Amino acid sequence: MVIQTSQRIARRPRAFIGVIGPDAADYLQRMVSNDVEALGPGDSCEALLLTPKARIIAPLKVLRRAGEDFLLLTEPELGDPVLAELTRMRFAAKCELAPEQHESWLILGGDEVIDERPEGEEASEEEAERARIEAVEPRWGNELDERVFPAEAGLDRTHISFTKGCYPGQEPIARLHYRGHVNRRLRVLDVQAATPGAEIVHEGKSVGRVTSAVPGLALGYVRTEVPDDAELEIAGASARLH
Repeated sequence: MVIQTSQRIARRPRAFIGVIGPDAADYLQRMVSNDVEALGPGDSCEALLLTPKARIIAPLKVLRRAGEDFLLLTEPELGDPVLAELTRMRFAAKCELAPEQHESWLILGGDEVIDERPEGEEASEEEAERARIEAVEPRWGNELDERVFPAEAGLDRTHISFTKGCYPGQEPIARLHYRGHVNRRLRVLDVQAATPGAEIVHEGKSVGRVTSAVPGLALGYVRTEVPDDAELEIAGASARLH
């Protein structure tokens, strides 16, 4: 007999910004890193708002509600900076930007749902954090800040289009993608216990740092030259790349 198990869900704190008007699609296409003009009504994509030097201002989810109606989702503490940056750069673009109030739910291992509680049992904070670490999903303030390059966190694979037109930060992003390489990448580690900020050590040398952790797993930046099968150490405990 097969026992059906309920999916697990978790509330996801978010800030929401509406971008509405005849120039909304064109404006966002010129401002964020992914191809929002390719979205149909009801479609969404991950994107980044960047400085001209490709430093992250905020990770975004862009939802196209209708032809001239977009909703931006970002981390709660980044709502005001995103609204301020987009308002500052709007110039003559015919679109209105304003904060909105919504509710966001995350299906662990699945999609994000807006304004409708999905069926399923609500997960604990530790369970939701474990799912995030296993999926290598960086979080602002843990894995992401203004010092991190998108490619270091793997966001070049999920948040960036390399075929769309110009946007702030495009040149450094493209140069690194086509002609360079990063020195470190975000990796999952097997370790009995770890604390964010702890050094990751290989053969007596620091090769990275832990950014998030739950019992048995950690997330952290590790130098790219470290072999996948390397024996590592975190605060005296043995660790391995997951």
